Amino acid sequence: MQIERSTSFRAAAPEDGAQVWELIRQAGSLDVNSAYSYLMLCDYFRDTCVVAEENDNIVGFVSAFRAPHSDDTLFIWQLAVARSHRRKGLGKSMIQTLLAREASRIRYVEATIGLSNTASRQLFTSLAKHYHTRFEVETGYDSPLFPPESEHETENLFRIGPLSVEKS
Repeated sequence: MQIERSTSFRAAAPEDGAQVWELIRQAGSLDVNSAYSYLMLCDYFRDTCVVAEENDNIVGFVSAFRAPHSDDTLFIWQLAVARSHRRKGLGKSMIQTLLAREASRIRYVEATIGLSNTASRQLFTSLAKHYHTRFEVETGYDSPLFPPESEHETENLFRIGPLSVEKS
């Protein structure tokens, strides 16, 4: 399946925070942070976040930031796609949009992915193949680091790169 032609991609804006929070909440598989955190992401990190919009509705969102220890590395924090828009390549297109925007600065992409999150593992493997580069997987955050009551699984760290991304 393909992305609808009416889907547009843009940088986030503070006004998107409430819709993004709702999208994350409805995703069902992501950790839902406070509504305030999404307002801040859409404001302070707008340059490294992407909103996918269709008919004035947010149908996808990627939050990311340049890693403080290495500003040529983009860390993807969350990626959400509305249920109605899944399996159309929207997640990959949002990341490619972000990488094209940040092409002069980014050589590596990182994300932590839960062991059971097959879709995200496939997405990041696909990105590495698309950019003809390698990816490495190592333990990112082991489950004992999380509070026991959260029952959070281990998150592996995926690292893709080095990238050579053309600005579109």
